[in-house]
Amino acid sequence: MKSKVILRKDIPALGNTGDLIEVAAGYARNYLVPSELAFPYSEDANLRVEKDRQIAELHREELAAEFASLAARVGDVQLTFDEKVSAEGHLYGSVNISRIREMLATQGLELEERNIRLPEPIRAPGEYEVPIHIHGDLEVAIKVWVVATMPDDEIAMAEERAAEAAAEAAAIAAAEDEAEAAAKAEFEASSE
Repeated sequence: MKSKVILRKDIPALGNTGDLIEVAAGYARNYLVPSELAFPYSEDANLRVEKDRQIAELHREELAAEFASLAARVGDVQLTFDEKVSAEGHLYGSVNISRIREMLATQGLELEERNIRLPEPIRAPGEYEVPIHIHGDLEVAIKVWVVATMPDDEIAMAEERAAEAAAEAAAIAAAEDEAEAAAKAEFEASSE
């Protein structure tokens, strides 16, 4: 059996203040009415809730403006993470929701982790778009850059390999110069 009630407060799963809804009679009788979340439907109840409906509408408009402002601020954000990578180019760790939330907090944007819709942690360098849920259907994407850096020991090894390669190239150049000088001397000696 169904019962008609008029909501006294916004209830996300049911409706907004002043909405006439139909729910199970027991739900209305045992929860909504005793909790002062709804009135049983009557013309008198409809008149009583009219002022609350207007106040709630103004409040929803204020919240919508606030959420739009937040969406504009979040939409302009770009985050950069300098991450150490292996020689194969894989991150040693990952960029996850928690780290993105912390980085947003340093920029004055306090969001909850559930608002960040990262499908899986980022494990490779590159550019990513991460959706941020603001409210309802309002969602914006931020750019997340993951920049590869090498660990200190790999940097030292790379510098050592570069120095060895430079020394080897210098030795080859010197040997070629010697060989060219010897060939020139031999040519001059044979032409005399």
